[in-house]
Formats: sequence, structure tokens, C-alpha cells
Amino acid sequence: MYNVPHFKTADLDEVIAFMKQHPFIILCGTDAEGKPVATHIPALLEERNGKLFLLAHIMRKQEHTKAFEANPDVLAIFSGAHTYVSAGWYENKQVASTWNYQAVHAKGILRFLDEQGLHALLTRLTDHFENNPHSPAAVRNMDESYVSNMMKAIVAFEIEVTAVEHVFKLSQNRDAKSYENIIEHLKEQDADSKAIAEEMQKRKSQIFHG
Repeated sequence: MYNVPHFKTADLDEVIAFMKQHPFIILCGTDAEGKPVATHIPALLEERNGKLFLLAHIMRKQEHTKAFEANPDVLAIFSGAHTYVSAGWYENKQVASTWNYQAVHAKGILRFLDEQGLHALLTRLTDHFENNPHSPAAVRNMDESYVSNMMKAIVAFEIEVTAVEHVFKLSQNRDAKSYENIIEHLKEQDADSKAIAEEMQKRKSQIFHG
């Protein structure tokens, strides 16, 4: 991962909050032959006894499932909004254009769960994303036979996170005038650009004191 001090936060809680806000991860690993695999899944983040855990499920008998069975060392990637930043917006225009983005990499060890763990995860996962205890999509409100049949095709797991790295690249290395110019230009563009502009605006007072 790109590792430059300008683009870091010293606040681990901020990194964890970002992970919770962007739960649709890319989960990467390698198979028994060392070939890369990846899949895209929603995951829950849990803090337990001072450690971080990711909980999710995948289909059985998939390429990535077999790979994670063979090698439990995995990498979860959390991504947020991202956008092009033109050097034409800088006060000094004789430097390269760039890309602003936020991302977190969480490395860890994957452990598959039993049937009881799968049912508990499905319940928590739907409760979390439905955010409505009366939703017909909540596991407790669904037909038990349907849930039982569905569970035969999937497997749950948890990942004990062993390392977390992040990049919050938001033009922190630019002068105050260029920083403001970037925000104003991004406000006029697409949703991702607007989101980055908003994030930059929040951080402005922390970067430029007085």
C-alpha cells in the first residue's frame, strides 16, 4: 500500500469508522498454488477483547472458497469515494496531476464457522443492513425451511485482523490556496468528487492552522 506520512491519520477510531462506513469489501487471498483470488462481499466489523474481527459469508465450492480453505492468510480492502485531481487547480501548475481517495487494507487469518455460527451471522447481517426489526427480510421473520436450504449453499467465516494500513489521500500536501481550489472544482463534479470535496472541507482546519 502507498505509504506516505502526509496521507495518514493518527486516530485509529477514524480508520475503524471508515471501515464500518464502507462494509462492501474486496477479500483477497492465494490458492494452494500461490495464484491470486478475490471476491466482493459485505462484512461486519466487530471489536472483541481489544482485537478486530471481520465476519462474512461466501458460497461453498467456489474458487476463492477453496483458496481460503487452503491458505487462511487474507487481505480485506475497504474503499471509499475517489476522484481525479487536475494540476491545473494548483497554484503551482508545473507538477503532476493526481488521484484523491481513501482506502484501508486489513490483513488477517480466516477461520470458517460452523452451522450455528452461520445462522448467527445471517441474523446479525440482515439485522444490521435492514435496520428494521419488523422487516420481512430479517432471518427471524423468514420461513425456516427456506433459511435452512439457503444455508446449505453458503459458509460463514471470521477474520482475526492482524494488521491495518490506510491511505486517506486528500491533498494534504498542497498549499492552502490550492487546497481550496481543489475543493471548489470537485464540488462541481460527480458524486464521488463531491464526497471527496466534503471530506477535504472537514479536514481543512486540521491541516491549515490559523
